[in-house]
Amino acid sequence: MRIVILGAGKVGVTLTAQLTEEGHDLLVIDREADKVERLVERYDVFGITGNGATFKILEEAEVAECDVFIAVTESDELNLLAGLLAKQIGAVDCIVRVRNPEYLEQRDFMKKTMGLSMIVNPELEAAYEIRRMILFPAAVKVDTFVNGRIELAEFRVTLGSSLVGLPLFRLPKVSKAKVLVCVISRQGEIIIPDGNVILQENDRIYVVGQHDKLVKFCQDIHLFEQKINRVMIVGGGRIAYYLAIQLTKLGLSVKIIENNPKRARELSEKFPHLTIIQSDGSDELVLKEEGLSRMDAFVALTGFDEENIVMSLYAKQQQVSKTIAKVTRMDFATVLEQLMIDSVVSPKRIVANQILSYVRAKDLQEEELGVKRMYKLIQDQVEALEFLATEQTSFCYRPLKLVATKDNVLIAAISRGKRTLVPDGETKILPGDHVIIVAKNQKIQSLEMILEGSR
Repeated sequence: MRIVILGAGKVGVTLTAQLTEEGHDLLVIDREADKVERLVERYDVFGITGNGATFKILEEAEVAECDVFIAVTESDELNLLAGLLAKQIGAVDCIVRVRNPEYLEQRDFMKKTMGLSMIVNPELEAAYEIRRMILFPAAVKVDTFVNGRIELAEFRVTLGSSLVGLPLFRLPKVSKAKVLVCVISRQGEIIIPDGNVILQENDRIYVVGQHDKLVKFCQDIHLFEQKINRVMIVGGGRIAYYLAIQLTKLGLSVKIIENNPKRARELSEKFPHLTIIQSDGSDELVLKEEGLSRMDAFVALTGFDEENIVMSLYAKQQQVSKTIAKVTRMDFATVLEQLMIDSVVSPKRIVANQILSYVRAKDLQEEELGVKRMYKLIQDQVEALEFLATEQTSFCYRPLKLVATKDNVLIAAISRGKRTLVPDGETKILPGDHVIIVAKNQKIQSLEMILEGSR
């Protein structure tokens, strides 16, 4: 597919890397020549320097001939204008990034009236992800499928856990919860496991199931942590704004520390029922004075990765149960796994995954057979994907033990109506089922592509 990306910032760079890896033809537009040159040299894409919200530049980029136009500059207004122009010029699909909370209520209206395919908001999605982490503190990370009916949760296997030394076929002896361990990350090795794999200390396991079944699983293995009631947030940007709205709806006590006086005043006016502190949250003394050690969760959301990491480590030293750090540069990922931070959130990667799943679905002639939702795991080496089975799915009605799939591909869960199935060899996929697939080092575009010999 031919794709034009407007904006060579953090999200634009991530999208360029992922979409070129998928084999698409890319053209990148940005006002700053050095940013464009870096992407052209690194990823062998085309580049244009200029204002992407002008007819002249969009015409030069041949937007009328592109399949997807993506606007992810720092300016919401520029993204909307560029998306509108691109659609009028002839771009088939237009995706724009809009982050301002003032535009949130009219997002659906703008999408419909402007003919946009997708409006993405990284900060809002990051807030949703943090909310899930706070609601399920035992998990490192929680991703959702089928409108939240199925969850994929990441856990650490720690010293003394009842899972250490346990073959997976014996998991039902430890927990009766209907869940499936679908991926294991072990000292740089990634395993799509069968029942004979034995869990080890320091494994990171990815477990799929319904939320209540995952909670039961945690209780059975004594991993369940107490409910979070008090949350401290350092950094009062857009993520903190969206998160504060969500956490107050849950009835949690929220304290926000923001260094910028003007922003602190804005937050106190918007949230008069919350505690807003204008101070430097990276100062150890400030954190102590504001009662860090009495908090159940600490969320570091400043604009500096290093600051967020250090503050989260300090919060862990102060016995805070759940620590979450916003990290933009994911080249820190391997280092972070060795640290005591409970969870990490990356807004740019969240939105890049959303856009990538949309593009991958559009890449199929029959779009309804494409990816509904996709998450990249473990430094992008594993994908968890949701598909909808139809009458065209060749292996419907056949027991899964008779379905030969590719190596390192696993059918992890099936959603059928209100039921969630953890599949075994006798399970049959039916039309209308939502099927969750986990694949290592594979590009899966449709359910048919999980079959052995498919391309």
